Amino acid sequence: MPELPEVEVTRRGIDRAVTGGRLKRAILRTPTLRYPLPRGLARQLAGRTLAAVKRRGKYLLLDFETGHLLIHLGMSGSLRFVAPGTPAGRHDHVDLDFGAQVLRLTDPRRFGALLWLTGDPLAHPLLAGLGIEPLAHDFTPAWLQAALHGKRTPIKPALMDAGLVVGIGNIYASESLFAAGIDPRTAAGRIGPVRLARLVPAIRATLQAAIRAGGSTLRDFCGPEGMGDFQVHHRVYGRTGAPCLVCGTPIRQIRQGQRSTFFCPRCQK
Repeated sequence: MPELPEVEVTRRGIDRAVTGGRLKRAILRTPTLRYPLPRGLARQLAGRTLAAVKRRGKYLLLDFETGHLLIHLGMSGSLRFVAPGTPAGRHDHVDLDFGAQVLRLTDPRRFGALLWLTGDPLAHPLLAGLGIEPLAHDFTPAWLQAALHGKRTPIKPALMDAGLVVGIGNIYASESLFAAGIDPRTAAGRIGPVRLARLVPAIRATLQAAIRAGGSTLRDFCGPEGMGDFQVHHRVYGRTGAPCLVCGTPIRQIRQGQRSTFFCPRCQK
Protein backbone atom coordinates (compact mmCIF):
# COMPACT_ATOMS: atom_id res chain seq x y z
CA MET A 1 0.00 0.00 0.00
CA PRO A 2 1.30 3.50 -0.76
CA GLU A 3 2.34 5.07 2.53
CA LEU A 4 3.08 8.67 3.51
CA PRO A 5 6.29 9.02 1.43
CA GLU A 6 4.66 7.64 -1.72
CA VAL A 7 1.63 9.93 -1.31
CA GLU A 8 3.85 12.94 -0.59
CA VAL A 9 5.96 12.18 -3.67
CA THR A 10 2.74 12.02 -5.69
CA ARG A 11 1.54 15.32 -4.20
CA ARG A 12 4.77 17.12 -5.03
CA GLY A 13 4.81 15.79 -8.57
CA ILE A 14 1.25 16.92 -9.25
CA ASP A 15 1.86 20.27 -7.57
CA ARG A 16 4.92 21.04 -9.70
CA ALA A 17 3.23 20.05 -12.93
CA VAL A 18 -0.31 21.41 -12.88
CA THR A 19 -1.07 23.65 -9.88
CA GLY A 20 -2.49 26.86 -11.32
CA GLY A 21 -3.58 25.04 -14.45
CA ARG A 22 -7.10 24.83 -15.83
CA LEU A 23 -8.73 21.41 -15.95
CA LYS A 24 -10.03 20.96 -19.47
CA ARG A 25 -12.18 17.93 -18.66
CA ALA A 26 -12.47 14.90 -16.39
CA ILE A 27 -13.10 11.45 -17.84
CA LEU A 28 -14.66 8.86 -15.51
CA ARG A 29 -14.62 5.27 -16.79
CA THR A 30 -16.15 3.54 -13.79
CA PRO A 31 -19.16 4.32 -11.59
CA THR A 32 -17.44 3.24 -8.40
CA LEU A 33 -14.14 2.58 -6.67
CA ARG A 34 -14.24 1.94 -2.92
CA TYR A 35 -17.19 4.33 -2.93
CA PRO A 36 -19.47 5.42 -5.79
CA LEU A 37 -17.98 8.27 -7.80
CA PRO A 38 -19.94 11.50 -7.29
CA ARG A 39 -22.68 12.10 -9.83
CA GLY A 40 -22.02 15.05 -12.09
CA LEU A 41 -18.35 15.19 -11.08
CA ALA A 42 -17.06 15.58 -14.65
CA ARG A 43 -19.38 18.53 -15.18
CA GLN A 44 -18.43 20.03 -11.81
CA LEU A 45 -14.70 19.91 -12.56
CA ALA A 46 -14.66 21.02 -16.20
CA GLY A 47 -13.01 24.38 -16.64
CA ARG A 48 -11.96 24.72 -13.00
CA THR A 49 -8.50 25.89 -11.92
CA LEU A 50 -6.39 23.73 -9.62
CA ALA A 51 -5.46 26.07 -6.78
CA ALA A 52 -3.38 23.73 -4.58
CA VAL A 53 -2.43 20.10 -3.97
CA LYS A 54 -2.35 19.05 -0.32
CA ARG A 55 -1.89 15.87 1.70
CA ARG A 56 -3.47 14.70 4.94
CA GLY A 57 -2.03 11.37 6.02
CA LYS A 58 -2.36 9.06 3.02
CA TYR A 59 -5.08 11.20 1.42
CA LEU A 60 -4.56 13.75 -1.37
CA LEU A 61 -6.63 16.92 -1.60
CA LEU A 62 -6.82 18.69 -4.95
CA ASP A 63 -8.26 22.13 -4.22
CA PHE A 64 -10.36 23.65 -6.99
CA GLU A 65 -12.31 26.90 -7.02
CA THR A 66 -15.59 25.33 -5.95
CA GLY A 67 -14.51 22.35 -3.86
CA HIS A 68 -11.94 19.69 -3.13
CA LEU A 69 -11.19 16.39 -4.83
CA LEU A 70 -10.29 13.84 -2.13
CA ILE A 71 -8.20 10.94 -3.42
CA HIS A 72 -6.93 7.80 -1.71
CA LEU A 73 -4.75 5.37 -3.67
CA GLY A 74 -5.96 2.26 -1.86
CA MET A 75 -3.80 -0.86 -1.95
CA SER A 76 -2.18 -0.50 -5.36
CA GLY A 77 -3.44 2.71 -6.95
CA SER A 78 -1.30 5.34 -8.63
CA LEU A 79 -1.58 8.75 -10.19
CA ARG A 80 0.74 9.41 -13.12
CA PHE A 81 0.97 11.74 -16.07
CA VAL A 82 0.35 10.47 -19.59
CA ALA A 83 0.40 12.25 -22.92
CA PRO A 84 -2.97 13.43 -24.27
CA GLY A 85 -4.57 10.74 -26.37
CA THR A 86 -2.80 7.85 -24.59
CA PRO A 87 -5.19 4.86 -24.76
CA ALA A 88 -6.63 3.83 -21.40
CA GLY A 89 -5.91 0.38 -20.02
CA ARG A 90 -8.30 -1.90 -18.21
CA HIS A 91 -7.55 -0.42 -14.79
CA ASP A 92 -7.27 3.26 -15.84
CA HIS A 93 -10.44 4.61 -14.26
CA VAL A 94 -10.12 8.41 -14.20
CA ASP A 95 -8.36 11.01 -16.35
CA LEU A 96 -7.91 14.64 -15.32
CA ASP A 97 -7.09 16.38 -18.59
CA PHE A 98 -5.13 19.60 -18.14
CA GLY A 99 -4.50 19.98 -21.87
CA ALA A 100 -0.77 19.45 -22.24
CA GLN A 101 -0.78 16.73 -19.57
CA VAL A 102 -3.30 14.17 -18.40
CA LEU A 103 -3.26 12.96 -14.79
CA ARG A 104 -4.44 9.33 -14.84
CA LEU A 105 -5.75 7.37 -11.85
CA THR A 106 -4.99 3.66 -12.14
CA ASP A 107 -6.38 1.26 -9.53
CA PRO A 108 -6.33 -2.49 -10.33
CA ARG A 109 -8.10 -3.51 -7.11
CA ARG A 110 -10.51 -0.55 -6.94
CA PHE A 111 -9.75 -0.07 -3.25
CA GLY A 112 -8.98 3.60 -3.79
CA ALA A 113 -11.37 6.50 -3.36
CA LEU A 114 -12.29 9.66 -5.21
CA LEU A 115 -14.79 12.01 -3.56
CA TRP A 116 -15.92 15.60 -4.12
CA LEU A 117 -16.06 17.74 -0.97
CA THR A 118 -17.38 21.23 -0.32
CA GLY A 119 -16.85 23.21 2.85
CA ASP A 120 -13.98 22.32 5.18
CA PRO A 121 -12.44 19.09 3.83
CA LEU A 122 -10.71 18.33 7.15
CA ALA A 123 -14.14 17.97 8.75
CA HIS A 124 -15.03 15.06 6.46
CA PRO A 125 -15.36 11.74 8.39
CA LEU A 126 -12.43 10.20 6.48
CA LEU A 127 -10.11 12.99 7.68
CA ALA A 128 -11.58 14.26 10.93
CA GLY A 129 -10.35 11.34 13.04
CA LEU A 130 -6.79 11.24 11.73
CA GLY A 131 -3.89 11.64 14.14
CA ILE A 132 -0.83 13.86 14.14
CA GLU A 133 1.40 14.28 11.08
CA PRO A 134 4.81 12.72 11.85
CA LEU A 135 6.64 15.44 9.91
CA ALA A 136 4.84 18.24 11.78
CA HIS A 137 6.73 20.37 14.31
CA ASP A 138 4.43 19.32 17.16
CA PHE A 139 5.31 15.63 16.71
CA THR A 140 7.86 15.53 19.52
CA PRO A 141 9.16 12.91 21.97
CA ALA A 142 7.12 14.55 24.73
CA TRP A 143 3.94 14.42 22.65
CA LEU A 144 4.53 10.78 21.74
CA GLN A 145 5.23 9.82 25.36
CA ALA A 146 1.92 11.34 26.44
CA ALA A 147 0.06 9.69 23.54
CA LEU A 148 1.51 6.25 24.33
CA HIS A 149 1.06 6.44 28.10
CA GLY A 150 -0.45 3.24 29.45
CA LYS A 151 -0.73 1.52 26.06
CA ARG A 152 -0.04 -2.20 26.12
CA THR A 153 -0.13 -2.48 22.34
CA PRO A 154 3.29 -3.31 20.86
CA ILE A 155 5.02 -0.22 19.53
CA LYS A 156 5.03 -1.34 15.88
CA PRO A 157 1.22 -1.57 15.46
CA ALA A 158 0.83 1.50 17.69
CA LEU A 159 2.84 3.55 15.21
CA MET A 160 0.61 2.26 12.41
CA ASP A 161 -2.58 3.47 14.14
CA ALA A 162 -3.78 6.34 11.93
CA GLY A 163 -5.82 7.69 14.82
CA LEU A 164 -2.55 8.30 16.66
CA VAL A 165 0.00 9.11 13.95
CA VAL A 166 -0.84 9.23 10.25
CA GLY A 167 1.01 7.69 7.35
CA ILE A 168 3.53 5.42 9.08
CA GLY A 169 2.70 2.17 7.35
CA ASN A 170 4.30 -1.23 7.60
CA ILE A 171 7.53 -0.51 5.75
CA TYR A 172 8.45 2.69 7.53
CA ALA A 173 7.42 1.52 11.00
CA SER A 174 9.85 -1.41 10.70
CA GLU A 175 12.61 0.79 9.31
CA SER A 176 12.14 3.53 11.91
CA LEU A 177 12.21 1.10 14.83
CA PHE A 178 15.41 -0.43 13.52
CA ALA A 179 16.99 3.01 13.19
CA ALA A 180 15.98 3.79 16.79
CA GLY A 181 17.14 0.39 18.13
CA ILE A 182 13.71 -0.51 19.55
CA ASP A 183 12.24 -4.02 19.56
CA PRO A 184 8.87 -3.84 17.69
CA ARG A 185 7.31 -6.18 20.27
CA THR A 186 7.86 -3.76 23.18
CA ALA A 187 4.67 -2.43 24.78
CA ALA A 188 4.23 1.15 23.56
CA GLY A 189 3.58 2.52 27.04
CA ARG A 190 6.84 1.07 28.38
CA ILE A 191 9.11 3.02 26.06
CA GLY A 192 10.70 5.81 28.05
CA PRO A 193 11.96 9.30 27.19
CA VAL A 194 15.47 8.19 26.16
CA ARG A 195 14.25 5.75 23.54
CA LEU A 196 11.47 8.08 22.37
CA ALA A 197 14.12 10.76 21.87
CA ARG A 198 15.69 8.36 19.37
CA LEU A 199 12.44 7.17 17.83
CA VAL A 200 10.91 10.50 16.80
CA PRO A 201 13.94 11.71 14.80
CA ALA A 202 14.32 8.18 13.37
CA ILE A 203 10.74 8.34 12.06
CA ARG A 204 11.32 11.78 10.56
CA ALA A 205 14.63 10.79 8.97
CA THR A 206 13.23 7.55 7.53
CA LEU A 207 10.22 9.26 5.98
CA GLN A 208 12.28 12.14 4.62
CA ALA A 209 14.84 9.77 3.09
CA ALA A 210 12.04 7.81 1.43
CA ILE A 211 10.53 11.00 0.02
CA ARG A 212 13.90 12.05 -1.41
CA ALA A 213 14.23 8.60 -3.02
CA GLY A 214 10.79 8.86 -4.61
CA GLY A 215 9.19 6.33 -2.28
CA SER A 216 9.38 2.56 -2.30
CA THR A 217 8.23 0.83 -5.46
CA LEU A 218 6.51 -2.32 -4.24
CA ARG A 219 4.14 -4.24 -6.51
CA ASP A 220 2.11 -1.70 -8.49
CA PHE A 221 2.94 1.66 -6.96
CA CYS A 222 4.38 4.34 -9.22
CA GLY A 223 4.46 8.09 -8.62
CA PRO A 224 3.47 10.70 -11.21
CA GLU A 225 7.06 11.05 -12.38
CA GLY A 226 8.12 7.40 -12.33
CA MET A 227 9.13 4.75 -9.84
CA GLY A 228 10.93 5.38 -6.55
CA ASP A 229 13.84 3.30 -5.33
CA PHE A 230 13.86 3.57 -1.52
CA GLN A 231 13.36 -0.21 -1.37
CA VAL A 232 17.05 -0.68 -2.19
CA HIS A 233 17.83 1.18 1.07
CA HIS A 234 15.61 -1.00 3.30
CA ARG A 235 17.72 -2.23 6.21
CA VAL A 236 15.22 -4.74 7.66
CA TYR A 237 11.99 -4.72 5.66
CA GLY A 238 11.77 -7.72 3.35
CA ARG A 239 15.22 -9.02 4.40
CA THR A 240 14.19 -12.15 6.36
CA GLY A 241 17.25 -14.30 7.12
CA ALA A 242 19.69 -11.83 5.58
CA PRO A 243 22.50 -10.56 7.82
CA CYS A 244 21.85 -7.34 9.70
CA LEU A 245 23.78 -4.53 8.03
CA VAL A 246 25.06 -3.43 11.46
CA CYS A 247 25.86 -6.62 13.41
CA GLY A 248 25.41 -9.51 10.97
CA THR A 249 22.65 -11.24 12.94
CA PRO A 250 19.96 -12.75 10.65
CA ILE A 251 16.92 -10.48 10.29
CA ARG A 252 13.79 -12.00 11.84
CA GLN A 253 10.23 -11.85 10.54
CA ILE A 254 7.15 -12.12 12.77
CA ARG A 255 3.43 -11.36 12.39
CA GLN A 256 1.86 -8.44 14.22
CA GLY A 257 -1.72 -7.47 13.54
CA GLN A 258 -1.78 -9.65 10.41
CA ARG A 259 1.19 -7.75 9.00
CA SER A 260 4.82 -8.83 8.64
CA THR A 261 7.33 -7.19 10.96
CA PHE A 262 11.08 -7.30 10.30
CA PHE A 263 13.75 -6.58 12.92
CA CYS A 264 17.21 -7.41 14.18
CA PRO A 265 16.97 -9.33 17.49
CA ARG A 266 20.42 -8.09 18.54
CA CYS A 267 20.32 -4.40 17.57
CA GLN A 268 16.73 -3.78 18.68
CA LYS A 269 16.08 -4.01 22.42
